[in-house]
Amino acid sequence: MRSEKQFLVDEVSKHLGKSSYVYLVDFRTVTVVDAADLRKQLAPLGAEFHVVKNSILNVAAKGANLPSLEEWLLGQTGIVIGGDEAPAVAKVLVSFFKDKNKLEVKVGVMDGGVLSSKDVTTLSELPSKDVLRSQLLALLNTPATQFVRVLQATPEGLLNVLQAKAKQD
Repeated sequence: MRSEKQFLVDEVSKHLGKSSYVYLVDFRTVTVVDAADLRKQLAPLGAEFHVVKNSILNVAAKGANLPSLEEWLLGQTGIVIGGDEAPAVAKVLVSFFKDKNKLEVKVGVMDGGVLSSKDVTTLSELPSKDVLRSQLLALLNTPATQFVRVLQATPEGLLNVLQAKAKQD
């Protein structure tokens, strides 16, 4: 392989190594302004959008031990990688497609498995990590809160019974 191509493969491999997931997108109708807008939306999440040549991506994906992506490497392909929250990044991609009707998710790869574009849409509908953490915390807190209420209610109930009995006497 020529040194220029090897440099590009190494560069794409480095990008793929940054993330536990990668989304392949078809950006055929995306303008430069749209791409800049997408990058701006992805930046707070730590994610990046890169345009790559299909043959270079195929070699880099094989080198990174990703599942075969050859069937999706048609037309113009971009990759979205990086960040800790794959669902939040998927949410940005899906909403970008809905708003602009330009960018389409071809496929996703996460933890060694392939996600169809429908799977990526489903993933985008998941709540964020912070929301899930707060839901879990609320779930864990509920039994303790109910237990404290029971303990507190017993003396109050006993007091009410004693007061009612005292009034009767």
